[in-house]
Amino acid sequence: MTDVLAELRGLRAGDLPTHGGRTLAYVYDSGLSEVDEIAAAAHALASPANALDPTAFPSLLKLENDLVGRAAALLGGPDGTVGTVTSGGTESCLLAVLAARDARPDIGAPSIVLPDTAHAAFHKAAHLFGVREIVVPVDPETFRAVPEAMAAAIDGSTVLVVGSAPSYAHGVVDPIPEIAAAAADRGVRMHVDACIGGWVLPYFAKLGAPVPPFDFRVPGVTSLSVDLHKYAYCAKGVSVLLHANAQLRRTHYFASAAWPGYTMLNPTLQSTRSGGPLAAAWAVVNHLGEDGYLRLAEVTREAVTRIRAGVEDIAGLRVLGEPDSTLVAFTADGAAFDLFTVADEMKLRGWYVQPQFAHGGSPLNLHLTITAANHGSEKEFLADLAASVAAATEAGPVAVDVDVAAFVAALDPETLTPEQFAGLLTAAGLMGDGGLPDRMAPINALLATAPVTLRERLLLEFLGALYTP
Repeated sequence: MTDVLAELRGLRAGDLPTHGGRTLAYVYDSGLSEVDEIAAAAHALASPANALDPTAFPSLLKLENDLVGRAAALLGGPDGTVGTVTSGGTESCLLAVLAARDARPDIGAPSIVLPDTAHAAFHKAAHLFGVREIVVPVDPETFRAVPEAMAAAIDGSTVLVVGSAPSYAHGVVDPIPEIAAAAADRGVRMHVDACIGGWVLPYFAKLGAPVPPFDFRVPGVTSLSVDLHKYAYCAKGVSVLLHANAQLRRTHYFASAAWPGYTMLNPTLQSTRSGGPLAAAWAVVNHLGEDGYLRLAEVTREAVTRIRAGVEDIAGLRVLGEPDSTLVAFTADGAAFDLFTVADEMKLRGWYVQPQFAHGGSPLNLHLTITAANHGSEKEFLADLAASVAAATEAGPVAVDVDVAAFVAALDPETLTPEQFAGLLTAAGLMGDGGLPDRMAPINALLATAPVTLRERLLLEFLGALYTP
């Protein structure tokens, strides 16, 4: 056993750090060592239990109802609010779309209305469930959904309207009251994707921050998703999908007695569900309690304020929009350096910041997910960011060969063979005997020139190559 664990530790040494606040995407670190210890112990106690059958494992039923009740109370759930614990935000969003679609069997070609800043999980839901997307542009300055445009997009085929609290890319909360009112006027469900903000915005509000209304206290909101493995600082992967009443939830349940085995009953997309993540979340939420989350929100808010102000003080950088929560995105404002190079320079200095390609009115930018663990290291982060910008300025913009860019832009992803894709991946630097290069700026700059469909296909081929034994 010692040898196996030692090998695993060796493998993990090559990963981005999950503690210490140096990975500003993908992970959420409370900075409290006992949180990990409690989660690991609870996970070990319950991991053999199977949430497939709550009558066989009533402890898991109790844990799930406790978590749903806690989330409902935090987010203004009315009497009768129900919910489901899922594996993550994507599954919660999928189920919200599924429930809305199946509640309207009278609509032959159902659609959902969403701002173009909505999470990609809703595009995935539309793809999986055969639902048409009506994507509405957001305000190009604020990056918030435009209520009038959202209302105008609702028609007789609409089964669900979506808003974000906040949107992942820019950290801004959509005008939920106006959008929910428009949905309610048309008798359409309204889902608020609060996966990333649902467990921190209410505490920001308690600290006196001007948090826009977004939860069940807003008339017309019928469902809401909140991830506990984000700002509830629980182990992955646990999310809660709340519905204002049981009737709204029922249509994402699945039952099948049409086979000779047990009658399958599933509230989620999964059947077998380990009790480990559920128990770990329950233990952490109860250990931290209201006072613990308020303190974590306080230090997180301080870190966000300091980092945002520091970014704005660096010449050539501009924060996008007016972030309401814990996410900050910034772009290069007319400067002669490349943000992809800034990301590479930050990684050399021990920080991971997430590049986001230009899309619609949103320019190429770098995204920061700020957590409680960033509190106290803001000056070091900002000093390294300033040094990275200086290094990127000295290096100059990343040059993409004009002929190569034109060649890539003209490719049709539908007609290329797997062999041709493999050649493109190698040419782009995504594949090779030595693995990925230390610097991703030249690769990202080339990918940025590719049309969206080609970039998707290239990266899918890359993913398939990675997952080949």
